[in-house]
Parts: sequence; structure tokens; C-alpha cells
Amino acid sequence: MREKITLDYSVLNKLTQSFGPSGREESIRRLLISLVKDHCDEIICDRLGNLIVHKKGPGKKVLVAVHMDEIGLIITNVDPKGFLRYSAVGGLRSRDLVHTRVRFENDVYGMISKETDIYGEKKLEKYYIDSPAIEACSQDLIGEMAVLFGPYNESKDRVIAKSLDNRAGCFAAVEVLKQIQSRDDLYVVFTVQEEVGTRGAKIAANVLQPDLAIVLDATIADDFPENKNCTIALGKGCGIKVMDRSIIISPEIREWIAGIAREKQIPFQWEILDKGGTDSGPIHLAHGGILTGGISIPIRHIHTPGEIADKNDIQAAADLLYALLNTSEASERKT
Repeated sequence: MREKITLDYSVLNKLTQSFGPSGREESIRRLLISLVKDHCDEIICDRLGNLIVHKKGPGKKVLVAVHMDEIGLIITNVDPKGFLRYSAVGGLRSRDLVHTRVRFENDVYGMISKETDIYGEKKLEKYYIDSPAIEACSQDLIGEMAVLFGPYNESKDRVIAKSLDNRAGCFAAVEVLKQIQSRDDLYVVFTVQEEVGTRGAKIAANVLQPDLAIVLDATIADDFPENKNCTIALGKGCGIKVMDRSIIISPEIREWIAGIAREKQIPFQWEILDKGGTDSGPIHLAHGGILTGGISIPIRHIHTPGEIADKNDIQAAADLLYALLNTSEASERKT
């Protein structure tokens, strides 16, 4: 029988609106600490910035990895007129973001624009940020980061906001941490710099050396009107990873996760990506090889300020993670 955990969506609101591009995760890390500090035995911040939340249990060591960083941009130059040139931090597609607002950590706002004679141009150096805070647009901004500005809104079934990739995953992990009494020695790691090369996960996996790892991340929902070959759709359940460009999940782990989902009547979809990767890539290659599985939350318009998720899919991801961690055989049968 399925056991639905309680989800407080005010937490997701806070998480999505927190500033935290890759390499600048201080604010989101502070927020996460405030959310989990009363629901764990130990909190560690490693030298790269990963937030390691330890909940002690009698079983083997299980790692849940969920990245807390978001895509963003970094200022590379300020021209004499005060226009800000930038480079992408993560998978930012400027051609899709013209006239999108961005926010700096000090609450200075700007708008992405492009030189007028380059319609359709993909070269990043032709794009810039125009900010009304002219006095703030000095050379001191070089090296500063900004994130996409996308307010949080929700309906009965859907959520729209920036950075649901992967704050929806962080949300599910936080809510599970609050309610789980794990049979395993549980480490939930909110990793850094996933969007620029899964860097935090490499460190965490090699240091913790878990017996089993589960990676919780977003995946691309492609159920658009023009797509006749949809692979992942909103409202059809969480994703169970089969493969992406960084990993092919072992059949044993994949079927174990799917078996628990079927037993608990948790809806799921098979996730097969021919591009991109997650923290599962470096984790499964660490320490001579770590058994690794993946749970995904479908997101439409990923890496834009208007990412959309279905609450039922978030619930399914949280329930599945809870069920896996609450299964007495979680570690023993896999190692």
C-alpha cells in the first residue's frame, strides 16, 4: 500500500526563490541547513561546499544525492555605457531568453538582450544584460553571478518557477528527511556545481564511499503539442532512470526501484535520455564502482525562468524515495 508523505509547498516556494548558481551556493545552503537541522544527527559542509546531512541508522551506508545549484551567468565585462557582458554558468540558452529578467544576489535586476543586427545569432558574446541600476554597473560587477528571475506560482496540480531543476528534488529530499526513520546509515548530500560538470558529487562519493546511491534530480518533460513521440510527460509519475549520457543503470537496481514503485502503487515512467547527465554519472564510477539508481521529477521548459512541474510527480518522487529508504532490504540485498 502506498504511503504518501506530507509535502509543505511553502518550502518549495522558499527553495526556488533562493539564490544559488553553481559555485555560489551559500544562500541556498543556509536555507537547507535551517530546514533539516532538527531532523538529522549531523551536518557537515565539505571544502567544495556540499551539504552532507547524516541520519544515523543500523544498516549499510546509503547516499541520496540531490544537487542544490542552479544555472546562471557570470559577468565578464562592463562596457562604457554600462551594458553587462556575460558567460553562461551551466546550460543557459541565451537565444531562448531574450527579454528575460535576471537577478543578482544583492537584488539588482537586469534584462537579457541582444545586439539588434543578429537575429537568430547563437554567439554568446552578442548578448548582454541591460540593468536600470546604472550606478551598480561598474567594473566591480566583473565576476559576479546572476540567476534567472522567475517568481513562484502554484495551482491545485502544477507549479511554475525558476530552478525547479533541482529545487523540486531538494524539496522532496527535505520532506523525506523530516519523516523518515531510516533502516540504513543515511547520508543525504545536497551537492554543488552539478550544472557545470557534477563536481560536488565526485567529491562526496569518494569521501563517503556508500554501499548504495540514489540520485534525485529533474528530467526533461517533452509532452509538447507538436511532439508525437513523447517520452516523459507531466502528471504521469516520477521517472525511474534507465540511462543518460553519463550512466546506464544496472538492471538489478532499476528493477529493484521499479518493483518497490509497483508494490506501493507509485506511478512512474522510464527515463531514457540521449543527452545530458546527472550526479549519478560520477557517483557510479567512484571508489571502484558504486551501485547507483536514479529518481527523476519531470520538468517542462527546463533551464528557463518558467519551469513547470506537476505536484503529483513531485509526490510520486518523494513517496518512492521514502519507500526505498524505508525498505528493510534496501542495502542488504544490493551489496
